[in-house]
Amino acid sequence: MLLERFYDEDLAQASYFIGCQAKGEAIVVDARRDISDYLALAAKHGMRIVAVTETHIHADYLSGTRELAAATGAATYVSGEGGADWQYGFEAERLMDKDTIKLGNITVTARHTPGHTPEHLSFLITDGAFSDQPGYMLSGDFIFAGDLGRPDLLDEAAGGVDTRFAGAKDLFTSLKNVFLELPDHIQVYPGHGSGSACGKALGAVPSTTVGYERNFAWWGRYLAANDEEGFIAELLDGQPDAHAYFARMKRQNRDGAKVLGTLPQLVEFTAEQIIEQTAAHEAVFVDTRGHVAVAEGTVAGALAIPAIAKMANFGAWAFDPEADNRQLILFAENLEAAQEMRDHLMRVGIDAVSGYATTLEGLPAFTPPSIKPAELENFEHALLLDVRGRGEFNAGAIPNAKHISGGRALWTLDELPTDGKIVTYCQSGLRNSIVASALRDAGYDVVELAGSYAGWDAAMNKTNA
Repeated sequence: MLLERFYDEDLAQASYFIGCQAKGEAIVVDARRDISDYLALAAKHGMRIVAVTETHIHADYLSGTRELAAATGAATYVSGEGGADWQYGFEAERLMDKDTIKLGNITVTARHTPGHTPEHLSFLITDGAFSDQPGYMLSGDFIFAGDLGRPDLLDEAAGGVDTRFAGAKDLFTSLKNVFLELPDHIQVYPGHGSGSACGKALGAVPSTTVGYERNFAWWGRYLAANDEEGFIAELLDGQPDAHAYFARMKRQNRDGAKVLGTLPQLVEFTAEQIIEQTAAHEAVFVDTRGHVAVAEGTVAGALAIPAIAKMANFGAWAFDPEADNRQLILFAENLEAAQEMRDHLMRVGIDAVSGYATTLEGLPAFTPPSIKPAELENFEHALLLDVRGRGEFNAGAIPNAKHISGGRALWTLDELPTDGKIVTYCQSGLRNSIVASALRDAGYDVVELAGSYAGWDAAMNKTNA
């Protein structure tokens, strides 16, 4: 058996390629939308991808299940669990609890493990050439290394009302009736790692085991004592902010992500073409440099979305393709770099990348306005906006600041003043640069706090020393 993990550092997301070498057949679980890596691995091992599936209706990225199936002719399998409200809206085989998929010597068994979402499946993998018992579990967003999938995303991002409590109860039951019934030796491969917003304390290791989690994960003591109430209280406490774009992902993944097929060649634009298209509101330029470089000078009207480490995540903060039909023109060193950036943006459904530019020369210059921490007290402004995470804000903030996390700012414009300057800050300036550019693009007069909260805190400590 071949089991290969593909890990996207951008979204802290894992997908899996499982192949039977005897028959040359493979299945991909939780595929991302740029599918070339799966195709390359199949070709390398002389395998055909004959099945694609996913653990649940994802919120943090746009599924590549339909894209990969269209490219390979593979059969598509999705969960049929979760009730009427959680049925997929596209044609696929429905998997119920204990249904199986056979690939030569390999058996993939679906187990219904609700909690993170009502329809969630985990997959037990049996390598029949080695054993007649499962040895591996693809746990999706059910079990992480050291943590559990959060049960509150439906409230935070999909318009649910108090679904977190039912989800937490479901997680407790899934742990008791499915996970803890498994033998300790089973290796567990989760759908996310450290940095994902799908849990609050995810480990950075790529896998764990049933026995390790049973004995050492935080939730083990509550299951051992059958303390459902204590389990729910700790599970729901301190979950990170859910980004607003998660709601779009939920809808698109439920209904079926658009199949892109062969992508068009990206165009290298001249300064004159960019100026013409942005003036006509047909395109927006994206400055992909780091926030320090952007602060020193960027392009008028540009969105600041730094490449490439967290480009999908930050891109979805700054650009809403459901509300904005402009094309994106990326600042990139060359065509290959621009294509990689496009791949990252596609992972969150930002498909309207039409081209790139390799220089800023000839484009209208703009220096983002900023003020120093010492100037803040006497600076006339309508709002001081903290765009850090909820936990950071609660741990300490500048007096009189309003909190809206960066991943929600563009979707809460009704909470911002329409007149007057808005002073924005994050912890160090990175997230602030992204949000400030998006708010300027939306028509707000934004001034950035130089050094952000860290700079302000250092200045205050120096003053009080």
